[in-house]
Amino acid sequence: MSTTDDPGATASEIPGPRPDMRTTASAMRDPLAIDETVIPQIDALDLVRGRPLIVSDADEVLIQFVVGLERYLETQKLWLDLKSFALTGNIRHVGTNEPYDAAAMPALLEAFFEASTHALDIVPGAAEALAALSERAQIVVLTNVPLESRAARAASLAAQGIDYPVIANKGLKGGAVRRMAERVEAPVLFLDDIPHNLASVAKAHAPTHLIHFIADPRLAKLLGPAKDSHFHTGHWPDARAFIEQKLTEEGF
Repeated sequence: MSTTDDPGATASEIPGPRPDMRTTASAMRDPLAIDETVIPQIDALDLVRGRPLIVSDADEVLIQFVVGLERYLETQKLWLDLKSFALTGNIRHVGTNEPYDAAAMPALLEAFFEASTHALDIVPGAAEALAALSERAQIVVLTNVPLESRAARAASLAAQGIDYPVIANKGLKGGAVRRMAERVEAPVLFLDDIPHNLASVAKAHAPTHLIHFIADPRLAKLLGPAKDSHFHTGHWPDARAFIEQKLTEEGF
């Protein structure tokens, strides 16, 4: 679910101070831009030239964000009204149904993030699919979390069988994917739930195979397939089959 604070972020990815507050709004919306905090993370990756690369978002692709958020909101006597692909205005008080104060949203999301990172469930089939795909490709998780939350997110994923490098991104993801693609010089496949991210990757690195993945069917119904995607699904067996097909077509 998107946020205006960071157009490349799913709503669960934005709590906490951002790595570099000097980044302008226009830079965050530039599909080719890459934040200065992301460059050293990518450059430190042990990427193999000539081996395909799968770049995956986390929330609603690997992690069941909405289900976890709803579970947390219940403890706060709040509920999520899924009438649009956003949180502000859709989180309401139980009983009155009044919208939660927009000014208090950052603190609420930060509290959720701190309380629930370790407890968020993995999307069914994600760990198994990536384990199989890792025999044919290298895998990186690209998620818009604050840099200081990178280790916690990586640990949470690893504990549930998704033990791959995690990059804490900021802004749209096209620049980051392009930088990785330039290093591997091999087929690249990108999965994300946010249409803006898919569009930015399409502009930054046109050969990338784009998968619009939304695990929660309620969110998928709100958005529909992104126009820049080559494949749309909410199920990992289907995503795995598409990725394997593309790898085979390209000789890997």
